[in-house]
Amino acid sequence: MIILGIDPGLRTTGFGVIEKHGNKLRYIASGTVKTGSEGELPPRLKIILQGVSEIVGTYRPDCAAIEKVFVNVNPQSTLLLGQARGAAICALVNSDLSVAEYTALQVKQAVTGHGKAAKEQVQEMVSRLLSLPGLPGTDAADALGVAICHANSVDALAMLGALAPQLQGLRMKRGRLVG
Repeated sequence: MIILGIDPGLRTTGFGVIEKHGNKLRYIASGTVKTGSEGELPPRLKIILQGVSEIVGTYRPDCAAIEKVFVNVNPQSTLLLGQARGAAICALVNSDLSVAEYTALQVKQAVTGHGKAAKEQVQEMVSRLLSLPGLPGTDAADALGVAICHANSVDALAMLGALAPQLQGLRMKRGRLVG
C-alpha cells in the first residue's frame, strides 16, 4: 500500500510518500509545494491544488492522510491554514483517494511516542523509521510522519471494521461493552 502524507501550509505544504508492506515501511519520496509569502490568496491556493494533484499523478498512492488544523493564537492564520488544507484535500478527493485526518498530537505520538515532541525529534525519528541517509526538511518530515501515523493506524481500523458486526447491539456502560 502506498500512502501519501500531507502537512498543509499556505507558504509551504509538505508531502511524504511511503510504502507499507506488512509491518515494513519504505520511503518513496518527500518534498514541498511552495507558494511563497506574497501574492493574492486564490492563486496560492491554486498552486497547492495543482501541486498536490501532480504528486498524486506521479506517485499513484492508494490512500492519503493529512494533518488536522489546530486553532492558532491568531484566528486569521488559522483561517488561512484551513484554506490551504482545503485546497490539498480537494486535490486528494478529486483523485478519488480516501483521506484520513490526524492531529499533530496523534502524529507525534505515532512517530516519537511523545505527543509534545519537538520538530527536531520528529525529523530524527522519521529518518530512523524510514532508514533515510539524512534528515528531511521539517515540512517533509511532518508529512512523512502523517503517512507513518496512517500506516500504523490502518491495521487497527481494519480490525475494528471486521469486529463491527459482532459489536452491533452493544453499548458502553462505565467503560465496558454491555448487551
